[in-house]
Amino acid sequence: MLARVLSCATIGIEGVFVAVEADLGTGLPTFTIVGLPDAAVRESRERVLAAIRNSGFEFPARKITINLAPAHVRKEGGRFDLPIAVAILLASGQIPRGDPVDDGVFVGELALDGTVRGVRGTLAVLAAARREGRGPVWLPRVNAAEARAVPGVGIRPIASLRSLRGDDEIEPADLPPAGSHAAPDPELDLADVRGQLAPKRALEIAAAGGHNVLLIGPPGAGKTMLAQRLPGILPPLGDDEAIEVSTIHSVAGRLPPGSGLIRRAPFRAPHHSISSAGLLGSTRAPGEISLAHRGVLFMDELPEFRRDAIEAMRQPLEEGTVTITRAGGSISFPASVMLVAAMNPCPCGQGAGRACRCPEREVARYRAKLSGPMLDRMDIVIEVPAVPMQDLFLAGAREPSRVVRERVLAARALAGRRNPAACRNAGLTARDLARVAPLDPGSRDLLSRAVERLGLTVRGAIRTRRVARTIADLAGAALVLDRHVAEALQFRMPGETRS
Repeated sequence: MLARVLSCATIGIEGVFVAVEADLGTGLPTFTIVGLPDAAVRESRERVLAAIRNSGFEFPARKITINLAPAHVRKEGGRFDLPIAVAILLASGQIPRGDPVDDGVFVGELALDGTVRGVRGTLAVLAAARREGRGPVWLPRVNAAEARAVPGVGIRPIASLRSLRGDDEIEPADLPPAGSHAAPDPELDLADVRGQLAPKRALEIAAAGGHNVLLIGPPGAGKTMLAQRLPGILPPLGDDEAIEVSTIHSVAGRLPPGSGLIRRAPFRAPHHSISSAGLLGSTRAPGEISLAHRGVLFMDELPEFRRDAIEAMRQPLEEGTVTITRAGGSISFPASVMLVAAMNPCPCGQGAGRACRCPEREVARYRAKLSGPMLDRMDIVIEVPAVPMQDLFLAGAREPSRVVRERVLAARALAGRRNPAACRNAGLTARDLARVAPLDPGSRDLLSRAVERLGLTVRGAIRTRRVARTIADLAGAALVLDRHVAEALQFRMPGETRS
């Protein structure tokens, strides 16, 4: 007796269908799982056996062989418990064949009493089912809310294995979509930041164009405070972006239970002790740079991060994806982030103007922790000076985040009309810049002199033009003028960062 049902594994953030075949043969009672299962899948034998018995079914006293195909794809986690149990029950005739069981896709981990527990990567399964026209998808009830956020796929939330006997109600596949997961309006507002007009302007430009930012200043100047308020001026995620971001968090097991799609741009702030694998990811899980996809990756005390971790980010920052290659294969994760980094001007943090106690050799060693190529990838470099004490007690209204966000939305709308495929100027290529940001003779001369006198590289010049295009968008200007290029050049500060 043979039965076959579909399940789905995740490779990166992509769903890959797996056929779960159950054969009940003659011979001594055994239970074997083949098809490149990992330890968690092999252990499912005990969970499935107990779940079937405790759900009122009879576990077949036969030679049971479970094949997970294709055999070359490694099967990981407890998601195959439910499809293995369903295949066994179909092969033994304890549940009827036919729609929707035969045509369904099953994912779920089983408790010993038959309860179906939640699994990671549900959104990747739904995306694969929609892409291949499969369904319905039978999944744990705890994952139903996020699954309903993906249109076009029928779902069957199931609470326990007893639901297949009719003891528990199975929710219909046409339930209305659940609400999106979105935190309340942020309490972190730019109006809380006293002074720091230039850094606030830099953050507005960065948010409008998706540019990388490096904040340099002494401790207590407000670098972290500014960075934490950046998500409050970023646009909300669109539908496709929300699905993509939520899928990454679902695969990583970081999507809150019972939530829908993530609509707000992520903000990740890893500690400087993080390893390269934690920052970039591994073949089994996305790293912090991918969890910040479409949002902000904040690296406080940037020189304190491991040198290999910092340098490994250079390619992902350019390409918007991170590829992890190991002996077992290669996996890519999205990594289109705004990198916001903060550092002190020297090891003691005081800087030359504040009675710095650091020897010149120590200052040089501290700044050398950041290579020239990495600094070249920072579109905006801005000094965050200490706030004078009298400014802390100044009365008067300050510009809130919602006002700045309106200007950011208007600038992104302009960029989107020029290039519907992407509304972030940070991704413009040299060819795109020639089309959407041509330089007039005055701007070209200004940029040429900056390349000669300030030591800008070709990459630095291109990034300066991207920032100038964003500044022009914030001003509502169709053309990039020399004043826009001049302001963009002010944010490079090559002498400060490379000296």
